Amino acid sequence: MRTSALVMIVVLVAARSVCRAADKVIADKTLVAWVAPSDLAQRGGGVLTLESEGIFDGIVFAEVAPSKWMAGSNMFARTQTGQDGSRSETVFGKTAIQIAIVYRGDQVTIFRNGDKYASYAAKGVETFGSNRIVLIGRRYREAPVENAFFTGWIDDARVYDVALDIELIRALKPNEPSRPLPLAWWDFENGRVADRMNAFSATTLFGDARVENGRLRLDVAGGYLMASRSPPTSFDPASAARSLRENLLNDPHRPGYHFVAPEGRAFPFDPNGCIYWKGRYHLFYIFQDERGHNWGHVSSTDLFHWRHHPTGLVSGMFSGNCFLNKEGRPTICYHQVNQGNAMAVALDDELNTWKKLPTNPITPETQPGDAFHEKYRSWDPYAWLEGDTYYAIFGGKRAAIVKSNSLAGPWSYVGDLLANTVKGVSIDEDVSCADLFKLGNTHVLLCISHDLGARYYLGEWKNEQFHPKFHEKMSWVDHSFFAPESLLDDKGRRIMWSWLLDRPGFLTRMDHGWSGTMSLPRVLTLGKDGTLHMDVPEEIESLRYNGRERTALGVAPDSDLRVAGVSGNSMELAIEMTAPGARQFGVKVLCSAGNEEETRVYYDAVAGKLAVDTTKSSLKEEPKSIEAGPLVLGPGEPLRLRVFVDKSVVEVFANGRQAVMRRVYPSRRDATAVVLFSHGGAAQVRSLRAWDMMPANPH
Repeated sequence: MRTSALVMIVVLVAARSVCRAADKVIADKTLVAWVAPSDLAQRGGGVLTLESEGIFDGIVFAEVAPSKWMAGSNMFARTQTGQDGSRSETVFGKTAIQIAIVYRGDQVTIFRNGDKYASYAAKGVETFGSNRIVLIGRRYREAPVENAFFTGWIDDARVYDVALDIELIRALKPNEPSRPLPLAWWDFENGRVADRMNAFSATTLFGDARVENGRLRLDVAGGYLMASRSPPTSFDPASAARSLRENLLNDPHRPGYHFVAPEGRAFPFDPNGCIYWKGRYHLFYIFQDERGHNWGHVSSTDLFHWRHHPTGLVSGMFSGNCFLNKEGRPTICYHQVNQGNAMAVALDDELNTWKKLPTNPITPETQPGDAFHEKYRSWDPYAWLEGDTYYAIFGGKRAAIVKSNSLAGPWSYVGDLLANTVKGVSIDEDVSCADLFKLGNTHVLLCISHDLGARYYLGEWKNEQFHPKFHEKMSWVDHSFFAPESLLDDKGRRIMWSWLLDRPGFLTRMDHGWSGTMSLPRVLTLGKDGTLHMDVPEEIESLRYNGRERTALGVAPDSDLRVAGVSGNSMELAIEMTAPGARQFGVKVLCSAGNEEETRVYYDAVAGKLAVDTTKSSLKEEPKSIEAGPLVLGPGEPLRLRVFVDKSVVEVFANGRQAVMRRVYPSRRDATAVVLFSHGGAAQVRSLRAWDMMPANPH
């Protein structure tokens, strides 16, 4: 939404009693609104939302299921996704209904006109601190504009910082005080826009939102109310840019040489459209602003120093890939929100300007009685040209193959992507963000599952189907390594990136004004053991400086050895060690003086795994888990570790074949030491080399 098209009214209220209420951290709470939808066909609009640093809880209409009320939340973290038991709304227009959502611990209960509507245990609990805001009419502040806005009118809206019981909810009357008092209250009487409780000192109306006859009118999508502790300030672009840069540079957890979002929210932050084109690596990524989901664009000649391009792909852009069409032009196949899968063609060699095809979407239309009718979903596609035919994988449950002789279509279903299943994976398993390519004589299918995380199949593409023979995960304990995508460069290397989530459970960190971190580029090869091997491209060595080396170090059984003169939180370690009788051996990084904080990287000889243990990584923040991927060393084979520490990222490569990563958030300034360890036997360290790493991100 452009500033020139923005209508705002700012109302300031006395702040004498605000501080105490505003500073309280909210956990248990109740959201209540008397609301009338303008129609029942609208989807995903927010009625009343409490938000803080990218976390939100709110009353939302019909985001998951048509015409049904739900507890909205960031990435559905506290949302009931199965809503078959909830009743569809039938009232709209002239009559307001009371909707209340009560959060008591992890229990979420929705009431409609005082009757229980839905109740369930959420996956977790969130707290809302002093920087919280309230939105009325928009699902959350940076929600994509598609289906983010509620239309209708609201008679009364309240936030309680306690969990009300059913009798208290039934006793509530619109525009009348209550006991207990609400934390914040908007009754819109006498043209009043302000919070009657003074918890939020500034209230702003956006778009066509207006107060009329004691109601907040939201007649047109795009109008909403925002309440905050301080009013909007005058805008100086240079000062704002300088302030943002300083804020990013002062973030102790912002990676320096892993590519990160330049600013703002990038959640999801899927790598998309990767292509090597005319001497440069091009990488696109998803970010969000008032236009919705967009594709940011960077390019590089060395995989680590990136130039930002103008944003040419905006509004409703979700995951997809880039390939060359019959004319040799870069073409993207992507998911267009609210339409289906779609195509766009580059109009210049900088890949700055694109034309979305007027024939979009490419999702085949089916009718009842067709063999493929309602069998497949349309999301996260991957397309390519094979001979004279265009093919595309459509992600989702029971992934599909579609094809056409022309980009413009018509496109038709071929059938199932997978010809067969493999052990441990259902034929109906989610295949999203697919990437299909050939390594040697084997076809590789990268993808994600929203249940299994990032993973790959090895097999054969033939007869317009993929025949998998082997399957392995690329993330194990959670989905922190997500949405892989790759390209083929001029050296014949297959190079892959993935989105590294801030926190498990699809939670964000927005305390420094950004979210979005990419993995290091990984070079993929096919190993003699029949698995996919991963290593770091040689270009990363250009970032090294201040090298140090230690040789012939001995670690006694069940002991630690602190490495003198080697420490840091932006560094690379190259370690070669053996420990024939040990159960576990490796290195601890980001260790504090008394080992209060430490991140353990090790080989588990008993389990046959490469592991990163973050249970002591921070005294304050999550995650607290052990991520471990399969790795079996051969007889006499030393453990060769490459450990990349980058502020809040620890990414580990072992013996040129396995990789494991974790996000960590140490809280102590002295958490920088490097410590070798061995459990169950002695270890010999043939060599330990260390380098500080020059940041490649501008800030």
